[in-house]
Parts: sequence; C-alpha cells; structure tokens
Amino acid sequence: MIEARRAALVMIDMQNGFIAPSSALCVPGAAATVGACADALAAARRQGMEVVHVRRAYAADGSDVEPVRHGAWLAGGRPLCVEGDDPSSLDCPDVLTPADGERVLLKPRFSAFFGTSLDRVLRRAGVDAVVLTGTALPNCVRSTAYDALSLNYNVAVVSDATSSRTPEAQAANLADLAAIGVYVLDVAELAAQGLAAMPDALAGWPGSR
Repeated sequence: MIEARRAALVMIDMQNGFIAPSSALCVPGAAATVGACADALAAARRQGMEVVHVRRAYAADGSDVEPVRHGAWLAGGRPLCVEGDDPSSLDCPDVLTPADGERVLLKPRFSAFFGTSLDRVLRRAGVDAVVLTGTALPNCVRSTAYDALSLNYNVAVVSDATSSRTPEAQAANLADLAAIGVYVLDVAELAAQGLAAMPDALAGWPGSR
C-alpha cells in the first residue's frame, strides 16, 4: 500500500501541441483521454497527493528540438514554441489547468526527469511514488517511468489517462511496463481506493534513495 502523502500525480504533455488534430505533433488518441486525465487529477487532489504538470516547450530557434523530430517540427509551424505559428500549442485544455500551488515544469526531451527539477521537487515533498498520466505512453510516459524506476521510486501508470498512436501500441506498452514492475491501474481504481493495492517496492529494500 502507498499512502497518498507519499505519492505525486505527474501529468505529462497534455497540451494542445500534442492534443489538437491540427498540430504536426498531435498524438492520435490523446484528445480522447482529456476527460480521464481530468478525473485522475481530481482524484489525486481529493486524496492529498502532490500534483506536478510537466510540459514540452521548445526554443524559438529549434536548438533543443530532438534531431529526429526537427524536420516535422519545422514543417509543422514550430509547435510548442512561444514564437511559432501557433503559440496556443503550449496551452492545456481548461479542465487540466493547474490548481494554485501545483508546479508546472518544462522539459526539453521525452522524460519528465531529463533536464528538469522534478526529482528534487518530489524528494523535497517526501514523495517516493509517482503516478504517471498523459501522452504519449510509448515515449514520454514510458521514458519517465524508466527514469523513475532508476531513481528508486515506486511507479504507477494510469492506463486510461494515457494515450498512444494506436490501441495496439497502448496495449503493448502497458504490458511491457507491468512486466518490469510498474503498477498499472485505471482512473476508477485511483478514484475509489487510491494506491491501496499498489505494492511498496521500497519496503524492506536495503538500498537508499
């Protein structure tokens, strides 16, 4: 069992640049999860979890865009860039607006831990379990999950509050994550019982965080 005070819900990349069909970086399926993400946020807030919103924001000159994505980013009007053709791509749907006191961190790469203060923020809050939501599951959410495991966190993924380009990719990635020790739950379970059924991998572990 993981108590809510030890957990943080991390909302990854739920912004228009990945949700809007008109965006060059749109993740098919992301828009359909906005409601589930909002429900997961509400459950985490009600239970007293920390909440951190992590988003992508690129430099105007494209110098921090992944090389493999740069061509599509440039041709698509430089989404996720304040000075691009569509600055609203940085915004999130209203139902996912951060509440007062919730941190918003900007990341330059797939993992929410890469080049950000997320690990420091969580440790200072006494958090040792992360609950991951957002898009896209096969890259940003999955990369964050692996980094969290490497940093000795308990890790959960909310299956229906994450999204992939295809249902097949979603199912395969959830299965892979479960196989390496990530706890997979859905919004209904999170809302009804929090992380009560989640094993605590840190209990009795002889290492140090």
